[in-house]
Amino acid sequence: MGRSLAQLGALDARCGFDQDDAMLPRSIPGVVDVEFLPGTSGGPPDLVVEVPHGADRMVHFDALRARLGGALPADLHEFFAVNTDVGAWQVGRAAAAALVDVNPRRSALVLRCLIPRTFIDCNRIEEATDELASGGMTASVPAYVHEPADRAVLLDLHRAYVGIVEATLARLGPGGFLLMPHTYGPVSLGIERVDDEIVANLRRAHRPEAYAGWPRRPEVDLITRTADGTLHAAASVVEDVAAAYRAAGREVGENVTYHMHPATLGHRWATRLPGRTFSLEIRRDLLTVDWTWNRENEIDARAVVRFAAPLADAIGHWFERKEH
Repeated sequence: MGRSLAQLGALDARCGFDQDDAMLPRSIPGVVDVEFLPGTSGGPPDLVVEVPHGADRMVHFDALRARLGGALPADLHEFFAVNTDVGAWQVGRAAAAALVDVNPRRSALVLRCLIPRTFIDCNRIEEATDELASGGMTASVPAYVHEPADRAVLLDLHRAYVGIVEATLARLGPGGFLLMPHTYGPVSLGIERVDDEIVANLRRAHRPEAYAGWPRRPEVDLITRTADGTLHAAASVVEDVAAAYRAAGREVGENVTYHMHPATLGHRWATRLPGRTFSLEIRRDLLTVDWTWNRENEIDARAVVRFAAPLADAIGHWFERKEH
């Protein structure tokens, strides 16, 4: 993984690893919630589910906003509501639980980032800037965060979370698998820059006459390749998940909205674990009871199960193929 044992030890000390419990990470308030679903075989987890945009509740937004002293756009909670990956953690956890339930020998570790991407994006490398907009990406720290002290707080949180993921994946066994679930909005909004005008621009974009013209996204988009066409995801999981969703009547794309981008940490993890990862986007309106863009949304538990089951099945089959 490109890190020495001494470096990993330093990560353990800084990022909350438990030396007495099979080197499993611990939850850190305001940074990451860690849940271990143990199997009967012991050892490191077979499956890691990493949800970098897991801060999907307004309490997550309010808690971090209270720590920042600088001025921010008014009604920024509306941007939080439309831009957070509501449902991603629920689908990822349900897939992990289903995998362990079907095969109790398996174990899974679920990492839910608690840092709202409204303030800093934990699926971006630290250096990511606004020049990514042409590729459909956003910067790590939005342009509307002006106060240097606030940026320092956010970068410290980002480093703590990324350190947990780094150290966790360094201990993932050679036959282990990484699932990275995301969710996205129903349409691609024509907003070129995330800056101090973001809330006003979002309100304009959601006027009925404007909203009707935005391109609608696939119900599911599999994020599997870089822009040059190189496949980094587990090929059999890609095939099995796509087939299962299509059989259920879902519209499935592959890299329609995004490719794996080198400014994302998802790209970093996928290239470090070639053929052992899978990432996807699911439309948020399909996972919520009544999708509304500018408020906290209620999760539809039955929809979560419907989307999680094919993931658990496909990853389970991947393990079986590896063993035979």
